[in-house]
Amino acid sequence: GCVRALNKAIYQAKNIKGLVHHSDRGIQYCSNVYTHILKRNKINISMTEENHCYENAMAERVNGILKDEFYLDQTFDTVAHAKRATKNAINLYNEIRLHLSLD
Repeated sequence: GCVRALNKAIYQAKNIKGLVHHSDRGIQYCSNVYTHILKRNKINISMTEENHCYENAMAERVNGILKDEFYLDQTFDTVAHAKRATKNAINLYNEIRLHLSLD
């Protein structure tokens, strides 16, 4: 399933130059077939560190907040627009959004 999804994503992508593929160290992402596809397409591979199962949890939580509360899961017209939206979302999250756990 992941190989089909990866191939479909690469096929549909407009530009994969400089792309970084980040994942946990799940066996599906470490397989020879999967990593060969990434390397063949010159996609940089980034993975969590070995034996740090909680490392990805914080990133997933932050990504979820940015997508759900700040709508960063939309398709942007340009990289510049995506960067501006991300910068604004992070500023709102850090400076304005109420953090109940901090009173």
